[in-house]
Amino acid sequence: MTSTAPASVLASLVNGVAQPSVSVLDRGLHYGDGLFETIAVAQGEAVLWDRHLARLRAGCERLGFVCPSPGTLRSETILLCAGHRRAVLKWIITRGGAGRGYRPSSDAVPNRIGLIYAWPEHPPECWSHGVKLALCSVALSAQPALAGVKHLGRIEQVLAAAECEALGAHEGVMLDLEGRVVEGSMSNLFLVKDGRLRTPALTSCGIAGIMRQFVIDRAEGLGVAGVDICHLDVEALRTADELFVTNSVIGLWPVREFDGRHFGRPGPVSRQFLEVIRDELTM
Repeated sequence: MTSTAPASVLASLVNGVAQPSVSVLDRGLHYGDGLFETIAVAQGEAVLWDRHLARLRAGCERLGFVCPSPGTLRSETILLCAGHRRAVLKWIITRGGAGRGYRPSSDAVPNRIGLIYAWPEHPPECWSHGVKLALCSVALSAQPALAGVKHLGRIEQVLAAAECEALGAHEGVMLDLEGRVVEGSMSNLFLVKDGRLRTPALTSCGIAGIMRQFVIDRAEGLGVAGVDICHLDVEALRTADELFVTNSVIGLWPVREFDGRHFGRPGPVSRQFLEVIRDELTM
């Protein structure tokens, strides 16, 4: 596929055409009025594609506009992923372009933007020894209508990621305005306590990650005592037996350090999930 995408992007499609830009009137640019999916590519295939597509369609329904057809998204995904042994696919779906003002136009046509990025080169120690988490000062705003949805409004995560870099951490823990743990700046969080998995409930904010659900679905088959989806505070993280974070690109990172607590080498539950997820991401 020929592409005129910027150098940092390997290829791009905008509404099925190889081009690097969209209209300046796009509502995704003006209001964050849209959604995105970030998907691992392995051996020319989009990993866990059916799960990503289902979340994308559910998100469009939550925002009140029609998702592009599954057939169109699938055929363009195949085109974008072809020939890439390891890469990252990103789909952005916006409500489309319309006139000025918040009120959506009934005749707006959604835009679909597909991008292929080079695979990120994280140090192998992130998986073998674990990562450092920092507690972010940036809190997540509560909005139950958007809880779980991977919408385009990510400025809180942008600020949190900058804070993590300044603190020398790989990832940051983000709280809501009531001080409850929600997620990482780019990941979902899990803790292990007494053989059980716990992960934050996403009732007021946060993203319902694809890899988060994958871990929940696989837990019983790996002999985990159970999974609790519940409200967690920072102390629960400090006193956990194990911590790990997940997303669709990194898979799983065990946590070796958080808020002054050193966890040592990855624990047995983290190692089990790490192997299962690694197999999935390499297909």
